[in-house]
Amino acid sequence: MFIGIDHGTSALRFSAGDGRRFKIMREKAISFIPDDMSCLGPLGSIEGIALTYSMGDNFSAITPVSALAHRGLVSREGAGKHTGGGTRVFDQIAASGIPAFAIPGLHRGSPTDPRFKAYSHQTSPEKIGIAYRVTEDLGSDVVISDVSSNTVTLVVKEGRILGALDACIFAPGTEHGALDVDAIRNIDQGVMSANDAFLRAGVNHSLPPEVRISTLALFSAMECAALLILNPEARVALAGTMAPVIAGEVETLLGRKVEVYDEWCAADGLSLIAERIISGTRDILGIEVHS
Repeated sequence: MFIGIDHGTSALRFSAGDGRRFKIMREKAISFIPDDMSCLGPLGSIEGIALTYSMGDNFSAITPVSALAHRGLVSREGAGKHTGGGTRVFDQIAASGIPAFAIPGLHRGSPTDPRFKAYSHQTSPEKIGIAYRVTEDLGSDVVISDVSSNTVTLVVKEGRILGALDACIFAPGTEHGALDVDAIRNIDQGVMSANDAFLRAGVNHSLPPEVRISTLALFSAMECAALLILNPEARVALAGTMAPVIAGEVETLLGRKVEVYDEWCAADGLSLIAERIISGTRDILGIEVHS
């Protein structure tokens, strides 16, 4: 059995493939123990785990968790919600003795198109799981927009990730988004921190209910259209909790078919990655695997 663990914005999702899944809200994950995974199958049958943690910005290759410093982070400070649940899961898995590999995020040290390195961070690591799951289905040329609490969009060409647009750069999600002029003013005036501004920049905070869904669709489609410049023949997919809701409008805006994946896409993809790593694969979408 191979387990994928998606450290998402609101919950940690566990998948062993074949529909065997469960999730824990991040606040409740502070009491996680490895035995919690027994609902997926006997613990002794777990051959490998691929997991993600926060931004994954202090390493650029898929790496055994035991070889990481500071859980693979430059700092715990930054754009995001901090509850302690993800930290608990990471530490419990690291201490379990089960072969476990951490997936990096994409950042300036990553093997992406250097033009994306105008920004320090392109995406957090669970999006690698999404991309792997989608390429298994749709082939080696895809653009994928993950839309939920935040929105992040990636482009894959010939089986390699070229780059991504992170949540704090472009499209809003339901809760989080880029900092606009009003946010910058509020930060400068000490009304809120930059992180608080990021956590309140999504459409649920900035727009009336009647236009929130269409706004998510518009900005997701815009990110997809922007990344299609780099791979015009790529197939397009949506993932995340909002994907089924906005898919029809995104299809209309782009004028092309859009495939839809749900909130389990990352965990399912990470389970596949764990299986490939244990079987000897040393490259995942252009990202090196260290053993």
